[in-house]
Amino acid sequence: MRPTVVAILMSVIFPMLALAQTTDELKNDERTPDDVLTYGMGYGQQRFSPLTRINRNNVKRLVPAWSYSMSDNRGQEAQPLLKDGILYLTDHEKTVALDALSGKAIWKSMIEYPPDTTRVVCCGIVNRGGALFDGKLYRTILDAHVIALDIKTGKEVWRTKSADPKDGYSMTVAPLVASGVVIAGVAGAEFGHRGYLEGLDPQTGKQLWRTYTIPAPGEPGAETWPGDAGSHGGGSTWITGSYDPDLDLVFWGTGNPAPWNPVNRKGDNLYTNSILAFQPKTGKVVWHYQMTPNDPFDYDGVNELVQAELTIDGTLRKVVMQANRNGFLYVLERATGKLLAANKFVKVNWAERIDLATGRPVWTEVTKAALEGKSVQVWPHLTGGKNWHPMSYSPISKLIYLNTTSFGWDYQPLPSEEVANLKPGQPHYGIKRPFVYIFDDPDGRGHLRALDPVTGRSKWAVPFKSPNFSGTLVTAGGLVFTGRLTGEFMAVDADTGKTLWEFQTSAGIVGQPITWERDGKQYVTITNGATGPYVMRSGDPNLANVPAGGSVWTFKLFEEYSGPQRATSGN
Repeated sequence: MRPTVVAILMSVIFPMLALAQTTDELKNDERTPDDVLTYGMGYGQQRFSPLTRINRNNVKRLVPAWSYSMSDNRGQEAQPLLKDGILYLTDHEKTVALDALSGKAIWKSMIEYPPDTTRVVCCGIVNRGGALFDGKLYRTILDAHVIALDIKTGKEVWRTKSADPKDGYSMTVAPLVASGVVIAGVAGAEFGHRGYLEGLDPQTGKQLWRTYTIPAPGEPGAETWPGDAGSHGGGSTWITGSYDPDLDLVFWGTGNPAPWNPVNRKGDNLYTNSILAFQPKTGKVVWHYQMTPNDPFDYDGVNELVQAELTIDGTLRKVVMQANRNGFLYVLERATGKLLAANKFVKVNWAERIDLATGRPVWTEVTKAALEGKSVQVWPHLTGGKNWHPMSYSPISKLIYLNTTSFGWDYQPLPSEEVANLKPGQPHYGIKRPFVYIFDDPDGRGHLRALDPVTGRSKWAVPFKSPNFSGTLVTAGGLVFTGRLTGEFMAVDADTGKTLWEFQTSAGIVGQPITWERDGKQYVTITNGATGPYVMRSGDPNLANVPAGGSVWTFKLFEEYSGPQRATSGN
């Protein structure tokens, strides 16, 4: 059974000579630390850097090189990109290009969208980044458009409308360019959309294909939805997939079914909460794997899909890995989708285990009760054992590094009649109080962990009073960089978790750090400015006096410091 593919244009003549060099640059991104061209610092999204100039022996001498104000108090979640000494950053209302060495603004391109667009945005007015290819930066806009900007000038080259926010759609995802196609996904399951992925011509923005994550009536998988529930059944695609050029396959996670309350959508609800492996030129799905069938807990399956080569049962396997919100770490064979391992990495009470033979979860009484419309206390929280913030993987240590949460949820569904007859564009929660937290871990509300991806066991775990919602970056210098909601940007020893350095950026961090090299010197860049359901609704006392922020910070070693740079402004 496979999701629907709507072929708009299946063949197009690209100027291959012009694109060949930039296509090769994208493929080699993880091996060229002077540029950061892709989401995840490489198609495999390992967020690993081979740089060693900044290392565990000298990181204590890391100092700010410059900062730049984004002039916005919304969350700064986008991963910076870097090409030829220029940093590119996005947020919900603008794209900026900065001189990477000084932080000086080169150009700024503002974005306007209808104010009522935010009505169908559940969890933060944000953007998660762009994609660089053939002299253009591709990005999405909150009102469900994809645009291309000239990277030299910031001028708009083309704009394509993907969907209508009135139908519950929005876009925050960083596009992926694979095989010369710009691929983007949508958000909006909480407002009853029907999720999809689409491929666009990088030169014109013309739609090449669209693949829906929920099958239409009569198509394979439609039998897993009752009636017309699938027409507004969710399945968002709001986190960027990874790409294997050798297999020519893109791996992309799909989100939760809608509404959260499952009483009126009995069945597996394919292809929500799934990993899809598809061909980038056509959108044709080659295999799928579903993590949480008939999900009642909003365990969005969109999290990043990290590629690696792991030895499992004595055999070296090319795998794709996901630390899912549902609290299980999944390892699958890239070529076939075969499930190789699935282990708990946080407290989980909705499932006993994942059956490797069937790939399905073995439900506990907690889930069985929830599927019948009853109130339960469930771990992890809908925020997830790990939220969307990306993990990293070191091919040196063979470990993954990630921030996890340590709290549960008081799940209270509405009566079935109150969630019946919902229409696209209407709220699709079906829950009395969506963000009710149960804090029961005496060590704190979150951990930074180093995990064995095959066993799911922690080599080390560092507790924090407040959870971290920042991505991680691991380097060959033996360091893991990440940020905290309380504003600290920090580096820990990749072998032990010991904090070796931290800097107070004066605003919470939910961004994605990168590191890069210029003229033989290594730099680290992070954005600050935090938002999201936990920040807004948890009542965390540690966040009471943390400013909203919204800045870009770049750091380098003190011995390479040439004097203070005046902080530039986004105005």
